[in-house]
Amino acid sequence: QVQLVESGGGLVQAGGSLRLSCTASGRTNSLWAMGWFRQAPGEEREFVARITWQAWTGGNTFYADSVKGRFTVSRDNAKNTVYLQMIALKPEDTAVYYCAGASRSGNYAFSENYDYWGQGTQVTVSS
Repeated sequence: QVQLVESGGGLVQAGGSLRLSCTASGRTNSLWAMGWFRQAPGEEREFVARITWQAWTGGNTFYADSVKGRFTVSRDNAKNTVYLQMIALKPEDTAVYYCAGASRSGNYAFSENYDYWGQGTQVTVSS
C-alpha cells in the first residue's frame, strides 16, 4: 500500500502562483507514475499532469492542454515527493487538486489507471 498526502493549496489572485506537494509513504518502490488531477464543483475529475516515478525513466512528463506552459510537475525520489508548480493561475484553475499514484503501466491520463489517491487540497484563484 502507498499513502499520499498533499499540501500547498490556498487562495491566490489571478496571475499568481502556487506549488503543491504530494508526499508518498509505504511501498513507494511499487510506483510507476504519479499524477495530478483536479475537480471543480459540479464537474468531473480531470487530468492535469503526470510524471513517471522510477529513477531510470528520467521523470517523463505529460500535461493537459489547459495547463501546458503554466504548470510543471517534478519529483524528488529521495524525499518521495512530487510537486506541481503552478504559475499564471486563472480563476478556472479553481478546484480540489488530487495527487494519485499508479503501480502498473497504463495511460496515466485516465484516473482508473491509478491505485492510490490523496485526500485533496483546495486551490482557489480569485479574479
